[in-house]
Amino acid sequence: MDIIAYIGLGSNIGDKIGQLEKARNIINQCSNIKITRASSLYLTSPWGNTEQDDFVNQVIEVKTNLTAQQLLHRLQEIEIKMGRQRSVKWGPRIIDLDILLYGDEVINTQELVIPHPHMRQRLFVLIPLQEINKDLVFPDSGVKVEEVLISVLDREGNRGITII
Repeated sequence: MDIIAYIGLGSNIGDKIGQLEKARNIINQCSNIKITRASSLYLTSPWGNTEQDDFVNQVIEVKTNLTAQQLLHRLQEIEIKMGRQRSVKWGPRIIDLDILLYGDEVINTQELVIPHPHMRQRLFVLIPLQEINKDLVFPDSGVKVEEVLISVLDREGNRGITII
């Protein structure tokens, strides 16, 4: 049975747009993952560790028959294949692939937390997520993505993110 999942993509090293395109191509070549929708690309200020270059971010919707853990491992393999090195938390990266949502599942293990634990504070996730599915609901709270986005925009404004 296919599950709909949402994946956040980000890059702030080298050809950022090219890195996202390469990641999408590799994901789409996986026999058990198919991209069904993709948001626009967004230029965003770094989050967490702010002393680094801006990011290009995007959210994609995929259909997959992989479990959430299998999907995580496949995305980590793609990151490694593309040259990602995990040295600094929230530091610069060639590619970052995060599972944001996986069907209507709520997962909280040492290895994987879904919904993604920081996505409700990140405009670079909420704006593109709302762009591709404005009716999406967080499975752990029943709140629509659009409602969370409005709340964050009211609190922080639309600073630090522009569509490319």
